[in-house]
Amino acid sequence: MRMNKQSQPDPSCLDESEPDFIKIDKARDAVFAAAPPLPGHEYLSLQESLGRVVSEDIAAQIDVPRQNNSAMDGYALHTSGAGARAGARYREVGVALAGQPYAGELNEGECVRITTGAWVPHGADTVIIQERSHSDGDAIVSVDNVEPGMNLRLAGEDIKAGGVIIAHGTRLWPAHVGLLGSLGIAELAVTREPRVAYFSTGDEVRGLGDPLSEGAIYDSNRHTVAAMLKRAGIEVIDFGVVADDPQAMHETLVAARDVADVIITSGGVSVGEADFIKPALAKLGDTRFWKVAVRPGRPFTFGLLGSVLFFGLPGNPVAAMVMFYQLVQPSLRHLSGERARLPQEMLAVCDSRLRKRPGRMEYQRGILSHDATGELRVAKTGMQGSGILSSMAAANCFIVLDEDTGNVEPGVRVRIQPFYGLM
Repeated sequence: MRMNKQSQPDPSCLDESEPDFIKIDKARDAVFAAAPPLPGHEYLSLQESLGRVVSEDIAAQIDVPRQNNSAMDGYALHTSGAGARAGARYREVGVALAGQPYAGELNEGECVRITTGAWVPHGADTVIIQERSHSDGDAIVSVDNVEPGMNLRLAGEDIKAGGVIIAHGTRLWPAHVGLLGSLGIAELAVTREPRVAYFSTGDEVRGLGDPLSEGAIYDSNRHTVAAMLKRAGIEVIDFGVVADDPQAMHETLVAARDVADVIITSGGVSVGEADFIKPALAKLGDTRFWKVAVRPGRPFTFGLLGSVLFFGLPGNPVAAMVMFYQLVQPSLRHLSGERARLPQEMLAVCDSRLRKRPGRMEYQRGILSHDATGELRVAKTGMQGSGILSSMAAANCFIVLDEDTGNVEPGVRVRIQPFYGLM
């Protein structure tokens, strides 16, 4: 007998596909399209800029190195561009130290003692290293044949004045900071980081130190999400735990909307009787999607409260972490203007048999290592349930299985996302 629309069963988290599922790549595109990068920027000192995103191209004002200098301790020679032959003698006429260059100009057959980083005197075209030379009276003798230009760092070989060295949209890491320091840049413009408000939901949720009554649990998601945001360099506006009450939910969303660019919640976005986020969001804003074709992480809500983004993470802790890294973190990177938004991926040989049914993208937890030949290998962390947070604590990567993939046998190459690129 055909079931009418009213008599059809509610969707289940066990369903592998539904007409209103949205795939993960389409979900990212929808979020990026709904929220352009935040306007405005601020100026920070170089020391404060680590981990921030530059808001404009940064060009070099000087060459690096500024002048030819020595790559080794030894002797700078004037060889007339011919290099030095073994046994060739050069008259030592002075010393060039880092920060204290030799003031004169070398003539053919002359040399100066030079230290690493010291400017090469005018006329010098080659450096022989100290260990491959010896002194004979007032002369320095080369032990080996030396090619012209050896052991020199040429002016501008690292950076040429006028060229863009860091493009806008780049998040600064230690090498960038050092690079900017080498150019004498003391202050730079960076984008504004999004302000994120977060709360968890549920009458059963208790804070640290509270006694656990019958049916109560400690709040793991609030600490997990706060830690993921902190690791991403974002400060959290913590609204605590909100009870399963429509009025409390409405008031908290209004308060969070007024102080944040992004609101993140966990729990309360499924189809249970006590899930009040969706109706509250419907009154205050616009829900764009609420089911993603991902395991774990299917009940995930994205919407807008005016210009404020809303992300409703699942209540199960592993599902909350998966969806944070696959959708929320890329969206925060997008808001801050960063170009590199998506998780890094690579291939590894799978050493475990992985159970999977086709239909949804799946992110299993894995342990990445390499064998004696240097090949990357991955094994699952054990039970893969969406509530088994220990599977995340034991893992160092996600094993990414596409929608059409079924069971995976040992020896097959699989895509992995290392956590160092996520956390």
